[in-house]
Amino acid sequence: MSTAPAFRLVPVASLHPHEQFDEGDVERLVKEIRSQGLVREPIWIAGAEGVILNGHHRYEALRRLGVRRVPAWVVDYSNSAMELNRWNPGPSLEKAEVLRRAREGVLFPPKTSRHVWRGPMPAPHPTTLAELQADGPVSGSPSVRRERARPGGSR
Repeated sequence: MSTAPAFRLVPVASLHPHEQFDEGDVERLVKEIRSQGLVREPIWIAGAEGVILNGHHRYEALRRLGVRRVPAWVVDYSNSAMELNRWNPGPSLEKAEVLRRAREGVLFPPKTSRHVWRGPMPAPHPTTLAELQADGPVSGSPSVRRERARPGGSR
């Protein structure tokens, strides 16, 4: 049985990518997020490590927009419901390698890893830019548990 992902607003500085991003995709997302004033889909992170599993382009776009926090589905990366595949043919990937690359800053090329959650899917959770730039709950925003990602391992 798998544990459902938990929604968190995670400090930008506590997140660690394991893949590079495509500049054109990031620029498109910056414009889209700025014009809509919200992020439609949270990124996915390995909770204890703060490693971005899915959403590198959204993360980079939000970082460039100067937000303090990023909307994220936080999962236990050791959970078998979080599968690791590749987007393109190549040698198989291991979760330990994803964590090591994030920790050491030796990033895979864009769209190398494909993380798929096979557990109960969380409900959609669009998040406004105002919520991401605030230090705490925003007046009129839905009640959401907000906390820092748990620190873990050396970085």
